[in-house]
Amino acid sequence: MTAFALACLVACLGVSSPRDDAPAPKPAPQAIALDSTHELALHDGRKLAYSMVGETLHLRNLADEVVAEFFAISYLADTASEAERVARPVTFAFNGGPGSSSIWLHLGLLGPKRVVVPSDAGHAGAPPFPLVDNPDSLLAVSDLVMVDPIDTGLSRVVGKGENGDHWGVDEDARSINRFIREWLAKHGRHGSPKYLLGESYGGIRAPLLVRELQGGHTPIALNGVILISPALDMALVDGQETDATYAVELPTFAATAWYHRALPEPPAELLPFLAEVATFVDDEYVPALFLGRELPEAQREALIAKLHRYTGLAPDYWRRANLRVSSDRFRRELLRGRGEVVGRLDSRYLGREPDAVGETPSGDPMFSGIGGAYAAAFQSYLHAEFGRFTEREYLVSSPQAGGEWKRPPAKAGVFHGYVDVMPELARGMEENRELRVFIASGLYDLATTAFAARHNVRRSTCDLERVVLADYPAGHMMYVHEPTLTALAGDLRNFIAQGK
Repeated sequence: MTAFALACLVACLGVSSPRDDAPAPKPAPQAIALDSTHELALHDGRKLAYSMVGETLHLRNLADEVVAEFFAISYLADTASEAERVARPVTFAFNGGPGSSSIWLHLGLLGPKRVVVPSDAGHAGAPPFPLVDNPDSLLAVSDLVMVDPIDTGLSRVVGKGENGDHWGVDEDARSINRFIREWLAKHGRHGSPKYLLGESYGGIRAPLLVRELQGGHTPIALNGVILISPALDMALVDGQETDATYAVELPTFAATAWYHRALPEPPAELLPFLAEVATFVDDEYVPALFLGRELPEAQREALIAKLHRYTGLAPDYWRRANLRVSSDRFRRELLRGRGEVVGRLDSRYLGREPDAVGETPSGDPMFSGIGGAYAAAFQSYLHAEFGRFTEREYLVSSPQAGGEWKRPPAKAGVFHGYVDVMPELARGMEENRELRVFIASGLYDLATTAFAARHNVRRSTCDLERVVLADYPAGHMMYVHEPTLTALAGDLRNFIAQGK
């Protein structure tokens, strides 16, 4: 049951606190300091000794009162000297949501342990879920700090703190900026190479953190930003009914139809096919969308024939949709004849609906397929390492945080557009001529598409020589596909090793 469904059930049953109108009491600050030592066999055969540190770090108000606390898990390699410790890179990693904890990156890609789920987009099933050593961990080249924003994981407002000070586009960036500064001071790592690594909404958070960290009176220069399946410009994210969104989604429709053998003329290889589709989008599809009703009928019919060939959707469906098909409609329509729908976060995943006539899917088969495995494996991992050290619930995600997320104040009155952080990223690269960016995208990700990432970069003023774009044959959480996990982990190690 989702947190939202549980909340609805509680409301329907009439379960209440002694005072329904009274806010829940905020917890008192905790002083948690946990440490365990381990050894990991790395991808190249080396043995790495490291410490796993769990700790609370406090944020204070002007009256020096603790108003929020982050609980973070850090992985720190053992070093022979203080100089080696400071010279070692440190990567601050976070997922997205907004309102998600970091367990996905933690146990999927970065940490020294990972949960094993089917690589072929199959359902992970029921417990137990294997938790194994991760020889591809980024710990090989960088210390790791897994960041859980306020009201995710064990991080909470405390005392006189207010959630609204952390739940928002700018508020969140300022909050995590303060956490990173506190962590660097506590661990004496101001002189270390520093990287930010964000997934999904983390693609919005990271560029804003570039602004927060590198700006102000005490700037902290960064070495690199790593973005996994990032949201960067919300006008290009699925669910937005804009011509730009339809355009950047089309190559992912093609990849999905190719994967599921749903094309009328299936090509042998995916990448040359996608290159052809991308050229079609640039040269024909976008101009046609802009022409609208002025598009000549013969040209429209020729375009529909190509859309059918590239996506597998029937010509009449494209005709009735006026050349514009949303990702949700595509997910439901592509395999309707087989009685199946494809996933949003990873379109390799398949699911079934109660009926075969709905317009859009009721859920995402990827999340239902692996979500339980990640949640159970992380809780077991935390308990095995540290025991029952707190009664506070570990929140994998926070629907309250996501639902009450505040946008930046409108700069142009009521006509306020989409959140777009590409200017912040470009400005950060201009101010820091050594800052490099790595953007990884999944070819089967219908939420934040690979073509959207490429379009975001090419329309920006970022120094393209310092931007790496990499695509992988998987979805949003591309590391659930083991060949991609190996490839992506190697690319990230190389990226950091080149920037020391």
